[in-house]
Amino acid sequence: MILIFGGAYQGKLEYALKNFGLDESDVYHCEEKGTLGLSHKVIYGLERFVLGCVREGKEAKDLLLEYGEALEDKIIIVTDISQGVVPIDPELRSWREMTGRAMLYLGSKAEKTIRVFCGLGQEIKC
Repeated sequence: MILIFGGAYQGKLEYALKNFGLDESDVYHCEEKGTLGLSHKVIYGLERFVLGCVREGKEAKDLLLEYGEALEDKIIIVTDISQGVVPIDPELRSWREMTGRAMLYLGSKAEKTIRVFCGLGQEIKC
């Protein structure tokens, strides 16, 4: 698994497509549901999957554990929402915390972790 993360609008998806020889047909765009499309090579917007988990009362990390080996050949792209002011809204705060737990888990399992800033990738685990 490859984990790509970074701030909003930093070029994460474009970086992945360019550097791994993929195109838009390889991308599953997450929705605010507690499910993932595993038939694609790239899972994009994992933070939206996590928001769906918060709203459904599920722990995203537990669901990711259940997916197990199905995630091993995927490129997972997530926006880092952990920066800035902590939200006062309980749902948004839970979303932020659950996204952090999911990223910790994925980072520990990933073969490679890349931070993208201004369209430039920095390998932080290889």
